[in-house]
Amino acid sequence: MNILLAGGAGYIGSHTAVELLNAGHDVVIVDDYSNSCPEALKRVEQITGKSFVSYEADIKDKKAVSQIFYQNNIDCVIHFAGLKAVGESVRQPVRYYRNNIDTTLTLLECMQEAGVKNIVFSSSATVYGEDNPMPCVETMKRGCCTNPYGWTKYMMEQILEDAAFADAGLSVILLRYFNPVGAHASGLIGEDPQGIPNNLMPYVSQVAVGKRDCLTVFGGDYATPDGTCRRDFIHVMDLANAHLKAIEYAVQRKGVDIFNIGTGTPYSVLDIIKAFEAAAGVRIKYEIGARRAGDLPECWANADKAARVLGWRAQRDLAAMCRDAWKWQSNNPEGYK
Repeated sequence: MNILLAGGAGYIGSHTAVELLNAGHDVVIVDDYSNSCPEALKRVEQITGKSFVSYEADIKDKKAVSQIFYQNNIDCVIHFAGLKAVGESVRQPVRYYRNNIDTTLTLLECMQEAGVKNIVFSSSATVYGEDNPMPCVETMKRGCCTNPYGWTKYMMEQILEDAAFADAGLSVILLRYFNPVGAHASGLIGEDPQGIPNNLMPYVSQVAVGKRDCLTVFGGDYATPDGTCRRDFIHVMDLANAHLKAIEYAVQRKGVDIFNIGTGTPYSVLDIIKAFEAAAGVRIKYEIGARRAGDLPECWANADKAARVLGWRAQRDLAAMCRDAWKWQSNNPEGYK
């Protein structure tokens, strides 16, 4: 298949490109590099030994995206494009709503005009909100999100579901990610946040490599075993493989289907610090700070449906996540620069 990766130069997109290329698919990558780097695509070619088509364009630019669809015989779209930091979304809600919802509407309009009927969407566990018990199951209600980022994912899911209801030929797969971490085992590609990292693992990695002095743990008084938040962390290459399974499933059916993509095991912030110290052989300096707006105490997945329907389960453990994250960071202390 020829697969368009919207936002494909980013952290998850680049790792998914490796998985798709290695499986024999063709990819077309579109990215504006607002939160990514062209160097990542050079390294994808280095890892796979395969070439692919790429464009620098804003997914919100309908004229540019329409031309890309016209120039390429696209079979399926994977929609990664969007802003993704919880804390930043609380500070900049209008920017998040404008960017994330517009990318989705533009892709759907261009797909309709080009006759493309398959889309896999990069959704998030944040759509479950704060009222559901753990672990999260796909049949739980959405909403009561704790931050604008979560609400954009909620709204984008609804837009995609409505589009599929209106077009019986459309196949929509919603992948609800939990917390992607780690890097490709080669150490050539990984997570390279611009500025101060918004997520835990890259911040820990930067403290370990000496780029940051100290990690602030947001809250030490939650009702969890050690007082810090617990999350379901998943290796980015396991997540990439879930996209491969999802596109193969998407072309066989119509309508909407939803899958949790996680390990089913929650780890606390302190668990991550200890595991990273073991992987890197260095001490991570940290301090307990105030709680961060928009954070839930605990969130983890029931991923049984993905195993049953897609034949997918996470294969890599926390030690592998930390080992590969450290290999990327230690080999690239300044990221792709």
